[in-house]
Amino acid sequence: MARLFKSLLCILCYFIFTQGALSQENHSNVGLNIGKYYTSFDGIKIYYEVQGEGQPILLLHGFTNTLDNWKKKIVYQDLLNKGFQVVVLDLRGNGKSDKPPTVAGYQKDAEARDVMGLASALKFKNYQVAGYSRGAIITARLLVLDKRITAAVLGGMGEAFTNPNWPRRLAFVNALSGKEENKDFEAFLKSVQERGLDRQTLTFQQQAQPSTSPTELAKVQIPVLVISGVADNDNGSAEELAKLLPKAVVKRVPGVHNTAWQTPEFAQEVISFLQLNK
Repeated sequence: MARLFKSLLCILCYFIFTQGALSQENHSNVGLNIGKYYTSFDGIKIYYEVQGEGQPILLLHGFTNTLDNWKKKIVYQDLLNKGFQVVVLDLRGNGKSDKPPTVAGYQKDAEARDVMGLASALKFKNYQVAGYSRGAIITARLLVLDKRITAAVLGGMGEAFTNPNWPRRLAFVNALSGKEENKDFEAFLKSVQERGLDRQTLTFQQQAQPSTSPTELAKVQIPVLVISGVADNDNGSAEELAKLLPKAVVKRVPGVHNTAWQTPEFAQEVISFLQLNK
């Protein structure tokens, strides 16, 4: 009898412990956005997260970044607070999204097509889009390809990407592939290694990175905000890019390329623009 009582007591203690652990685990997940996967046109799975309700805005991250980079910025929470439905995604080759093993997986506007397909899967009749740095380059393609966009933000970008043979892009290709040694890229390559990023995947992204010609941009008839840091001319001139877009406005906010989009001034300008052009 004593042995039976001891066994029952052990079972009861185990049950109480496991129930407590499960309750704690479930509680820890309350309010978390786990995210979902969307299967794109070529079978590549794209990871994305959606929060909020209202006018949809898609945020496109820059080179070697992920959607988490947007989530850490002031503008992300401010958009939610202002009643936007915010969609962030890991562009193919980044974060939790699939990483095509050949350069062909990034060509022919693959990234822009991912975004358009996701917008369709989410049943957006129209949407706004904001891209920063390389995300702005993909956003420029969307301006040409998707008529559902009502307004767009090109952040941290000048007119340089309109050149299909942009020297800075080619320098990234050569540095990442090891074709050429360039001391200017030593810190960047060290960061890539420390973060465990795959240099071949990054090389593919730069090799296939699209350009949008001035002629194409001249046909864009929706409002566009071109916004950069006051000390950011890494990718050309924001003012020169704005001149290529018929309905563009240009703003400068404090900071350099890597800091401007972290500022409250950036958030304020972006949100004011998007609210005005819903």
